Amino acid sequence: MKNIVIGILAHVDAGKTTLSEAMLYETGAIRSLGRVDHKNAFLDTDTQERDRGITIFSKQAEMTYHDMDLMLLDTPGHVDFSAEMERTLQVLDYAVLVISGREGVQGHTVTLWKLLQKYQIPVFLFVNKMDLDGADRRQILEGLQSSLSTGCLDFGALEEEQAAMCDEQLLEEYLERGKLSAKSLQDSIADRKIYPCYFGSALRMDGVTELLDGLEHFTKQPVYPEQFGARIYKITRDPQGLRLTHMKITGGTLSVKETLELGDVPGALQEKVNQIRIYSGEKYQMVQEVRAGEVCAVAGLEHTHAGQGLGIEQGENRFVLEPAMSYGVLLPEGVDVHRALQQLRQLEEEDPQLHIAWNSQTEEIQIQLMGEVQLEILKEVIRKRFDLDIEFGEGKVAYKETIAEPVIGAGHFEPLRHYAEVHLLLEPGAPGSGVVLDTDCREDLLDRNWQRLILTHLAERDFSGVLTGSPLTDVKITLLAGRAHLKHTEGGDFRQATYRAVRQGLRKSKSILLEPWYDFELEVPQDMTGRAMADIQRMGGSFELPETRGDLSLITGKAPVSEMKGYMAEVNSYTRGYGHLSCSVAGYEPCHDAEHVIAETGYRADEDTENTADSVFCSHGAGYLVPWDQVDDHVHVILDRSVLPNQNEAVQQPAGGGGAWDADDFAGVPEEPLQRRTQGSIGPRIIEGEKGYQKTKSAEIQKEYLIVDGYNIIFAWDELKSLAKNNMDGARTALIEILANYQGYRKCKVIVVFDAYKIKGGERRQEKHGTVDVVFTKEAETADTYIERLSYEMNGKYRVRVATSDRQEQIIALGNGAFRLSASELKAEIERTNLEISSFLKEHARKNQIRHRNGIEIPKK
Repeated sequence: MKNIVIGILAHVDAGKTTLSEAMLYETGAIRSLGRVDHKNAFLDTDTQERDRGITIFSKQAEMTYHDMDLMLLDTPGHVDFSAEMERTLQVLDYAVLVISGREGVQGHTVTLWKLLQKYQIPVFLFVNKMDLDGADRRQILEGLQSSLSTGCLDFGALEEEQAAMCDEQLLEEYLERGKLSAKSLQDSIADRKIYPCYFGSALRMDGVTELLDGLEHFTKQPVYPEQFGARIYKITRDPQGLRLTHMKITGGTLSVKETLELGDVPGALQEKVNQIRIYSGEKYQMVQEVRAGEVCAVAGLEHTHAGQGLGIEQGENRFVLEPAMSYGVLLPEGVDVHRALQQLRQLEEEDPQLHIAWNSQTEEIQIQLMGEVQLEILKEVIRKRFDLDIEFGEGKVAYKETIAEPVIGAGHFEPLRHYAEVHLLLEPGAPGSGVVLDTDCREDLLDRNWQRLILTHLAERDFSGVLTGSPLTDVKITLLAGRAHLKHTEGGDFRQATYRAVRQGLRKSKSILLEPWYDFELEVPQDMTGRAMADIQRMGGSFELPETRGDLSLITGKAPVSEMKGYMAEVNSYTRGYGHLSCSVAGYEPCHDAEHVIAETGYRADEDTENTADSVFCSHGAGYLVPWDQVDDHVHVILDRSVLPNQNEAVQQPAGGGGAWDADDFAGVPEEPLQRRTQGSIGPRIIEGEKGYQKTKSAEIQKEYLIVDGYNIIFAWDELKSLAKNNMDGARTALIEILANYQGYRKCKVIVVFDAYKIKGGERRQEKHGTVDVVFTKEAETADTYIERLSYEMNGKYRVRVATSDRQEQIIALGNGAFRLSASELKAEIERTNLEISSFLKEHARKNQIRHRNGIEIPKK
């Protein structure tokens, strides 16, 4: 029998819980139909859910339909509880996305669609409320195809020819056989090329059977490995306070009394399974074993968390949706704040996005929330569970911080009879990437166990930024080097050194303040459209051209949360209740008013003693403090080529040719070698547009240079390497021509450096090949040395990237403030550029053809 886990998702009030109820009733899982408005829906088990008529917590229910076992996971539809919904996505085989037949695709629907795409979940759509006035089947399907995907097809009246156009394999089958098999449709649905759509009314049980038939015929049983694996998606506590870990088994089996490894290091953290429960609604049955594909709740595990993988699923899932607002918790007089903080941490286990923290500067507990509805729900949960009548302070925007440039931070901790030193590379990450950890430290420099410990300390907490003390995000942290003492080093020493290294790097780097932005949909009467557009512009937001919906105008766009906070009340006022605003957090972008926010926060990094960047050294038997800006002069590990990871040296070839250098193209390079600066002393201040962030208004636009290690690239690219075996001059010329094409389109300046250090008496030659500047180094001067000096000289004046696959050279370039680009990354970038050029030329040719057909004269350039 086929076993499938499906999730029900929807924009709030689309009828998601009603559809779940109808499916349970149709399959015989429940004997009578409940209703949300009657407060007796099977899956609305919480009192607040029944009172408010919304789903707050994800629930599961079992049902059987013919030869198919379904585990249904009902998720919250309200945007304030979307984090709970997202955590459920990681264990789904298929999703059913419910659309309101009257409203069609709404703002939160698009957010759900993007999440389903991120987690690569096949989707069935059910268009509900088709019995209401204004629900047009054809018009809704067109809206789904234009807003979501052209693969949205009406499976109630499926045209196989239309389905064949969605998938090349289906098209071949249709042309050969004249029809499509059920298996082929199954495969295309599983590959997210086709999205079956069904229409009906769940309240009237219309279309529900057709949806269940579609799930039976067009879903595939997942194939699971024999080795044990599980993915945790939720932590809860039962009415007796027993902690439950909800998971899906993704491989093998799990039995009661079995011991599970919960840490990355075997044997470091083990816990025993005491109970296994299979829930359906608020009831459950105890089982001794669960198999792959089943969803269960496990008792006995105290150190688990949502997103964690077990067994072959080792690793963490990072969630996309995050709260945009932060609130101070106001405790009743006389309440022990430490006990209250411990109690609230239980809630953080169940909802990690609460980010509960103690703010030592304001001396209050802080919590992050999605919105006002979640705030009200949380107050009631705390009152019932902990007998605490708390209040919340005024909501503040939950800012974050990242860095604009790569930097190396050092931390040293050496009070008497203690010792640890850590060197970390901090690099800007892609927006939404969070904090990514890596190591590039040789084990002969620092033992593997110490490296693991450092990475554990990096992962165990959120680090505060230096602008406002907001959490650090979108940063890659790489362990470069460290040192331990055979006798005096303890585990806690590396915690102190690691924390200080991160903080010291942040103090040296240029930071960017990030703020959350909303994706919004605003409906207003047509005569109020101008007022609404002016408001959005005043907020610093952006929007698409308004659409007309009857007597209303629909405006969609993005705006800072800080500006749009409280705007709903304003909309209600000036539209006299006819307007409607819906918002969902779109992500973080550079703060539009950073200077004002930083000044208003009043954060002082030097006064934040809990997050110090200073290091502790030892002299004459006593420890002493070294300020963060002097630590680089005191560290014991000096980062140079002798301690950096060994890389295979690129094959060096002599070069010939001659010519003169055009000195006006870029700053000159000193003839004598420069003394190497301490690694981590990063010079240039790059603009905020780097790594996908938008430029701020104050960002200075800098000329961009690409410095290429010529022979390193030639011997890294197979086609040039093959050419170089027979004709080195030809390989050099081919590389220069490729880079000239790239330079012309990207509007950057390219400098190619070739080694000639083996040529006796050779002088440095600087030539110009078309628009590309070419340098041949002099005797005893390698390309590495020249590029190091050049990037140092250009420090702060230009935006510099260095293309090489020599890891040592990359680290040195980073130390001089340049950005690194490997040979494969450069090749991929050039290939993308060539595609863009080709597309541009084709489009230009197409427009010329149209002009010729219309008799329009094309001006000569």
